[in-house]
Amino acid sequence: MIRVENLIYRYDAAEPDCLRGVSLDIPEGVHTALIGPNGSGKTTLIKHLNALLFPTAGTVSVDGMMTADGASVREIRRRVGMVFQNPESQIVGMTVEEDVAFGPGNLALPSAEIRGRVDESLAMVGMTGFEKRAPHTLSGGEKRLLSIAGVIAMNPSYIAFDEPTAYLDPAGKQRVLEIIRRLNRGGMAIIHIAHDMRDIAEADRVVVMDRGQALLTGTPAEVFGQVERLTAIGLGPLPEGGRR
Repeated sequence: MIRVENLIYRYDAAEPDCLRGVSLDIPEGVHTALIGPNGSGKTTLIKHLNALLFPTAGTVSVDGMMTADGASVREIRRRVGMVFQNPESQIVGMTVEEDVAFGPGNLALPSAEIRGRVDESLAMVGMTGFEKRAPHTLSGGEKRLLSIAGVIAMNPSYIAFDEPTAYLDPAGKQRVLEIIRRLNRGGMAIIHIAHDMRDIAEADRVVVMDRGQALLTGTPAEVFGQVERLTAIGLGPLPEGGRR
């Protein structure tokens, strides 16, 4: 379980807190969606989950390991993968297979295991046959899939997605959403920031962020039923229903 307790964060001492006392639990295997207006603190929150940021106050723990404990950071970052909104920010290899192998290679795994992880991860995202391609020759949607494959290859327990369908055409969007469904059905916990709330209608639960706080938490049906409260903070359109 990822546990966030009274998390406060400010980027600069002269600025207001970006996160203001956020508390939530993210159990293993659960699909948790984060929604909220721009500037509500969603991306700042997920960067705390794999120790890219550290609390100004409060705590974040992953399977009992505190992110503030320097000795635990490497393992926390392996367990909690991060897929950024801009895929180019996490592509580092000269070829597709080199890029996917980068993370497992840093774990000093045997070469045969690294090869297996590369092949399995590319198959998961539908990129078998792209191994020798240079990342700069890929389309925007293919780069997004490559960034996901690189995270999958680390064999995490949790993956945080920061608006993974942003800037994709409808076909690319559905492809990414199906990968997320398959990962979650396989037992992986998903933390999913979404701009279009229809993307997360099948989530197990939804957390609504506003002004650095967790405003609402519940199943999609419970949260999307709060039409007036969601409209008041500028969210919409609402999907119909959602998995209970």
